[in-house]
Parts: sequence; structure tokens; C-alpha cells
Amino acid sequence: MIRLPGAEPTRRGLLRGGAALAGATLLGGAGVAAATDLARHAGTRGQRPTGPLRVGYLPITDAAPLLVAHGRGLFDDAGVRTTRPVLFRGWASLAEAFATRQVDVAHLLMPMAVQLRYRLGADVRLLAWNHTNGSALTVAPTVRDLADLAGTTVAIPYWWSIHNIVLQRMLRDAGLRPVIRRDPSRTAGTVQLVVMSPADMLPALHVGTIGGYIVADPFNAAAEARGVGRIQRFVGDIWRDHACCVVVTHQALIDDRPDEVQGVVEALARAQLHTREHREPTAALLSGGGYLPQPQPAITRALTYPAADYTGTGALRHPDWHGERIDFRPFPFPGFTERLVEAMRETRVDGDTGFLDALDPPAVHADLVDDRFVRRALDALGGPQTFGLPAGLTRTEEVTSA
Repeated sequence: MIRLPGAEPTRRGLLRGGAALAGATLLGGAGVAAATDLARHAGTRGQRPTGPLRVGYLPITDAAPLLVAHGRGLFDDAGVRTTRPVLFRGWASLAEAFATRQVDVAHLLMPMAVQLRYRLGADVRLLAWNHTNGSALTVAPTVRDLADLAGTTVAIPYWWSIHNIVLQRMLRDAGLRPVIRRDPSRTAGTVQLVVMSPADMLPALHVGTIGGYIVADPFNAAAEARGVGRIQRFVGDIWRDHACCVVVTHQALIDDRPDEVQGVVEALARAQLHTREHREPTAALLSGGGYLPQPQPAITRALTYPAADYTGTGALRHPDWHGERIDFRPFPFPGFTERLVEAMRETRVDGDTGFLDALDPPAVHADLVDDRFVRRALDALGGPQTFGLPAGLTRTEEVTSA
């Protein structure tokens, strides 16, 4: 349970949390049913879950493995009872639902998981990576170079996100300076950063409120399909095979229901393997099953970007990395966690960063991540090589300049 410093949970606080959650605008065909299910469990903060597990997600292709696991009955096959996954508009509302135990399993931004555990004291544990790559910086058609973003506003999905980390690296490399809560200046070379729900980014770009956004797909593919924007750079072309979203649960669930946690991770790994090998059918499932609200062509393109379309545009400078292609590999590498914590310290946010000072990057992985379940899942599927992972499950992080 999250306890803010010097505070205890109160009924009024729980009601505020429930109201914020109810106002988060649940989307998709199962919105009413999902809202009813969450309302039934509202106010259970700190209680041990006993019924079907509740899964929360955002409408992005990053969530595909959890959605495929449900849509293809893989949770059932693994002996795990789950409700239909619940869709949230923004990361803050999903994080609040997770923190107040209204969802038991979720895909969260990995830097957000670090924040939840070490800033707010949540008992969050990271079980597996949900995917690698899958994000891009999309800009207005008039923006031809990063330098053209000077004097504009760029949207990010959350302060503690790989998107904010990589964007600020890109801006610094281009001689620009990110600013927060200040008007941007072209002459001073500043770019204002604002947090925006992914679903609101494309409309904001279309009307000119922002000059670009960095986010997960299919919002980048959708902007290109509608002629609203173009992909300036794939995030995976800067940080090779990075993890954006990870699958998290509560330590209490691991303690009380370890067999079901194992089932969740095994179902997730099987869904990842299926999605890697059946990308177009997966897009049809995500669209036709009502899991993602975007048009199926945009989802399909987000899962199958042709590298040839981008190698001459500057969006891909390391074509051998295949940074345009979202991939699905579950193992959480320790070196990535360490490098991520170091990068978080270099990133400006609108909020407290002091909690990072006391963190020992190598120790964070052992404390935050529980990889027992994913190791067993990999063994059950034929070993790491089934996913193209190194046999020793070690790697060196490759991060390049913008």
C-alpha cells in the first residue's frame, strides 16, 4: 500500500481516488462493464484480492501481450481467472488504480514503476518486460529538423517515461533546452514540455497546439495515416531494444497467489511469442475485439512498419537495430534497469526527484524486479533463444546520440 509521508489512508482519500478513476474516461466496447467492475472494488485499498485478477492498460500497442493473452484465452489456459482488461486514458489514472488495488496487474511505464516504489513506497514488483521499442517522436509536417522545434511545445505521456528521457536527450544533442511551465522561445532555443494523454496528442498536433509528441504507437502511425504529422525518429533507433512498458503486480499478490502470478507470466510470454509471429492477425484481434479504439490499418502499420519507408528520412539511422519494429521479449535485463535509473537522474520533470539520490542503480533491479516467473516461462517455451535472446540473458546497452 502507498502511504505518503506522514499520512494514513482515509475514507475521504479513497473516495477522491475513486472519483478520479471514474473520471478517467474508460474507452472501448467494454467500458460500462469495466467501470462497474472497478466500482465494485473501489475502496479495497490494502485488501488482498480473492477473485478474478483485474488487468489495467492504456490503448497502445505496447499493451498487446496482455490483451492477446486475454483475447486468445491464454490466461484461462494457464489457470488464471481474469476479468476483461480495463482501458484507461492516461498513465496517472492507471497508476492510481494500481496503487489503490483496483487493478492487480498492469503494464506501466518502467520509470513510473521506479517512481511508485521509491518515491511513494508502493509494493510494486516488476514481473517482465511487456515489449521492446514501439515509440516514436512525431512532429508537425512543417518540422523538418529537430532544430525547428525551438519555440514550440512538445507533448509527452508522463514525466517519468522513457519518452521524456529520450526526448530530452534528443533536444540536448540538437542544441535545444527543454523547459517546464515556461513559454518556449525560438531565439533562446527552448522547447516547452507538457504531459498529455496519448489520445489527446494527435488532435492537439492537428490544430497546432503542439509542434510534436513522443509516445507509443499506434498514435504515430495514425498521425501519418491522417496526414497530421510525420515520424521524426523512432525511439528504438536511439536506445536499442529498450523497454518502455513493463508488467507489474503487487508483492502481496506474489506472496498470496504465486501460482497465479506464474500463470500470468506464462500467458504473457505465450502471447508475446504469438504476436511476434502473427502481427497482422494480432492487429485484427486488437481492433475487432474492441481492445484498441484506433482503426485497424493504423494498428497493423504500427506492428509492421516497413523499414524501407524510413531509412532515407532520418527516422532510422541504425537500420540494423530495427528500431521501427515493436518487439515482444519478456526478460528484464539488469543492465537496462541500471542505465535507466542513471538516465532518470539526468532528466527534468515537474515534480520531486530527490528520491533518486539515495538509489544505487545496480541494487534497484534486484529490489524492484522479480524475474523468477519469467525465467520459468522462458524455460517452458524452449529457452531464451525462442525469443532471440542471448543464452546467458545478459546484454550491453546501446544508446546513441540523436
